[in-house]
Formats: sequence, C-alpha cells, structure tokens
Amino acid sequence: MNFIWPVMLCFLGVLPLMVLGYVLIQRRRRALAAAYSAIGFGPAAQNRGLALRRHLPALLSLIALALLIFALARPEAVVALPRQESVVILAFDISGSMAATDIEPTRMEAAKAAAQAFIERQPENVRIGVVAFSDSGFSIQTPTDETAEILATINRLAPERGTSLARGITAALEVIAADAAPEPLPENYTTLPATPEAAGKYPSAAIILLTDGENTVRPDPLEAALAAAESEVKIYTVGIGSPEGATLELEGFTVHTQLDEATLQAIAALTQGEYFNAQSGQELTAIYEKLNPQIELKSEGMEVTALFAGVGLAVLLAAGALSFFWFNRWP
Repeated sequence: MNFIWPVMLCFLGVLPLMVLGYVLIQRRRRALAAAYSAIGFGPAAQNRGLALRRHLPALLSLIALALLIFALARPEAVVALPRQESVVILAFDISGSMAATDIEPTRMEAAKAAAQAFIERQPENVRIGVVAFSDSGFSIQTPTDETAEILATINRLAPERGTSLARGITAALEVIAADAAPEPLPENYTTLPATPEAAGKYPSAAIILLTDGENTVRPDPLEAALAAAESEVKIYTVGIGSPEGATLELEGFTVHTQLDEATLQAIAALTQGEYFNAQSGQELTAIYEKLNPQIELKSEGMEVTALFAGVGLAVLLAAGALSFFWFNRWP
C-alpha cells in the first residue's frame, strides 16, 4: 500500500502518548477508589466485566483515530478490477513497395488513412497496438486506448526494405501474448522469430494486417497464419495497391509491384477473418462488431481514503454509542 501524503502518518506518534495518558488516568482513578474504600466509601472491589466495558469504548476510539489518520495520508491500494476488453494489433507493412503510387498519394498514405478511420471510431473497451514490419517485425506501440498516441505512432511510419508477412504476423502475436501476461510489455520490445508458436488462446484479440501482400522474404506467411488460428486470433487483411500495380525505383533497381490479393485472402480465411480493400477503409469499423471481448482482471491503483475514513467513522460512532449506553457519557 502506498500513501499520497505519507507525512500525515507522523500523527500516529500521538497515539502512544494518548495510551500513556489513559493508563496514568486509570491508575490515578484506582488509587482514589482504594483510598475511598479504606475509609468506608465506594465498593471494595470492582466487577471485572464492568472494568472491561469501561476500557472498550476508549480502545475503539483509539482504533478509530488511527484509521482516520491513515485516511488523512490518502492511502492507495492495487486492486484487480473486472472489465470487458479486446486488443487489436495494427500490423503495418513498411516495405519499399509501400512507396508505390498506384493508390494516391502512395500505398503507405492510403494504409495510414484506412487505419485512422478505424482508430477514430475506437470503442472504449478496445485497446490498439501497432506493429511495423518489412523484412523483420517489431512492436512500436504497445496496446493502449489513447487515440492520440496511436495516431502519432502511425504518422511516423515510412517505407523501408523487403516484405515478410510472416514476421509481421509473428510480431503481432508476440505483442498479444505479452500483453496478456502478468508483466507489461517493455517499450523497446522486439521479436524476430521465424516460426511462431501459439503460447495460448486469445479469442478477444485480432490482427489487422495492412499490406500490399507481396511477400519477398521467408518464412511462409501461411505458416504464421496457422499459428494465429491455433491461438484463436483472427487476422483481418487489408489490401493496399491495385491489381495492375506500379513501377518504382528501389535502391537503384526498377521494380514492378502489384497487390497480391490471393495471399491476403488465404491468410484471412485460415484465421476466420476477412479481407478488405484499403479504398473501403470505412468498412474496417465493422471489425469492432466481430470482436469477442473477454472479461479480464486488470490491476489498477485506487485511492482508498474513503474506505479508511468510513470505517474509522463507524468505529468512532460505535465507541460513542457503547459509552452512552453503558455510562451515559462520551468515552
């Protein structure tokens, strides 16, 4: 347990002084009672049950005061709260072919536009992460519900080298598995395994693969899609480009690139997802309706000042009620 104002706990030092004062007062009271008994006034011995009742209200008052001091220090506790949520990983192809202009202004900008339309309609119970891949795959944004952070991450993307769809799918699966693990995913997390293995079942997660589908680097993307299917993660593929393709210069070479819809449709079919075209980006929001949110226990820090204050007040009232009921006075 943590405290927002821990300096207030210094007031707990007053409690031992109050106990000491109470003990001295009781000793003085017993001494006076003994003196009066010696000269024939007052009872010779006090009933043990009455003595216990005399101290109980004072003890409860002391406990109540301690609880109220804890409340002043504003305690915080980590509690596990149930909530329904889903995770969507946007896997962006940043290969050199994404610079092609068969979709204006470029394939990359078309992919960003499709993703932005999707993100801006993000429900409260969906967290989105971002994975980028070319000939390798890496996480650049852990799952979050902060729309501004996701959009800023996407805007930084730029075309790079070759294309490995399998690495992109693998990286997304690793992010999903790490997000579901007890320990949070580090910000600099990267993953480059060649053949992913399903670490668990994640039916509340999905991958949106935004790519032109031209796989130029091993391994086979369908093997990665099978791993996603085993993990119960659906992959929704988004085709960027035109079937006719475009010609562009890459590192001094002239390359003709065109949309490989067949591969993207096969990946979607293997995982029970769907294939979309980037030009129909608005339709991507329908993916939200196909997600299967799960009830997860999420640990969150919560201020419990009201709890301590409420219990302290209840104990104080109980002490006062007992004192008035038994002795017609405040403890």
